[in-house]
Amino acid sequence: MTGAMTMNRVIHAAVRRDLGRLESALATAPDGDTARAKQLQVAYAHLHDQLKHHHEGEDTHVFPFLARVEGATELVEVMETEHQAMADALADVRTAMDTYASTGSAGDARAARDAIVRANDVVERHLHHEENELEPLMLPHLETPEWKAVEKQMRPASLADSGRFMAWVQDGMPDEERAYLRSAIPVPVTFLLSRLAGRSYRRDVAPAWQPST
Repeated sequence: MTGAMTMNRVIHAAVRRDLGRLESALATAPDGDTARAKQLQVAYAHLHDQLKHHHEGEDTHVFPFLARVEGATELVEVMETEHQAMADALADVRTAMDTYASTGSAGDARAARDAIVRANDVVERHLHHEENELEPLMLPHLETPEWKAVEKQMRPASLADSGRFMAWVQDGMPDEERAYLRSAIPVPVTFLLSRLAGRSYRRDVAPAWQPST
């Protein structure tokens, strides 16, 4: 990625990471291992929920804000169309993952991987578009009271949601994103949220990405 690091890019990096993890895991999924299939189903459901929260927040709060920014109106309309395309592609993945979880078959794992690959193309097109065309219009406004109000509205709804989010974005986080996160949010806050409120992520989702023993 090029351009200034933002919380938006931190989230995008986590999305890209998990889609890559899922594609790799499904490519090597053993036939008949329903326990592994259900584990990956849970991991995908978590990613889907994080993306859904992120994009609904953009639809409800960010895009109306940007619609008032000079030069952004048409781009916002494009972003909304891309969000719908992403929602459709991710719903297809969820259906494929549910089927795979019910059978554990290698064939259904391959079908789920194919759905992930197709969705990844749609997602990456949108993330690249957002980072390279929408973010430059946002950057001059990031320190304004109006944008700070938008950020507040975008926060997770509960302490548990905040914990899962913080544990998720920091799971395997590269140095660039970690440095930005530490500059944006006090380290004790991110630590406590991820370690205490984020226990459900570490219990239910993170094990899907651990090497098999």
